[in-house]
Amino acid sequence: MQNKVDEVFVGKVRLLSIEGERSGIVKTPAAGPLMLTPTGLEGDEQADLRHHGGVDKALHHYPVEHYAVLAAEWPQCAAAVGAGFLGENISTRGLDEHALCIGDVLRIGEARVQVSQTRSPCWKIDLRLKIDGASRFVEAAGITGWYYRVLQPGRIAAGDAIELLERPNPWLTLADYWDAVTAHRPDAELLDRIAAARGLAADKATRWRERAAWLRAQARG
Repeated sequence: MQNKVDEVFVGKVRLLSIEGERSGIVKTPAAGPLMLTPTGLEGDEQADLRHHGGVDKALHHYPVEHYAVLAAEWPQCAAAVGAGFLGENISTRGLDEHALCIGDVLRIGEARVQVSQTRSPCWKIDLRLKIDGASRFVEAAGITGWYYRVLQPGRIAAGDAIELLERPNPWLTLADYWDAVTAHRPDAELLDRIAAARGLAADKATRWRERAAWLRAQARG
């Protein structure tokens, strides 16, 4: 697998609504190479560090093709949505949740990164699109995007090659992962297997192990 970065985006925390909600979801294209550190890109900010940013969410990747899905669902947004609109740090064509797996190790520019988890859509997507229920649509459609942790810091820029270096979990594409963990009644054994997948964010591994244990307890009555 080889691809390339189309654009790199960063942004500062700013007001997202007149009610005072603050977010770093509004981002602009980087003018040149930026240093990617274990906690993210230089010049990038997140408002809610409990749910955004950190070592397992250092870099957010969102395929530009997903915006066509949003535009088809809400034509009134078609002129506004496009690369960078939902707060991603890197935008590409030709890579999606079916092409990458949890734990994949990639080289992007000078950096080496690992796929750690999918993005969990939240209310900020609704505010950004000005549409109630947009986040639920993104979740149901599985067009979530994903996060990387940084294994080796380095500079990245638009035009950089993206190269797959390792694939420890070829059975666990991001699409399959999302379908499994969002199922109404997940399979406990599958959740345990997912929790043990190399490279999965630690908090997600704990969550799915606990979910599997709860499901077994319920089955026992």
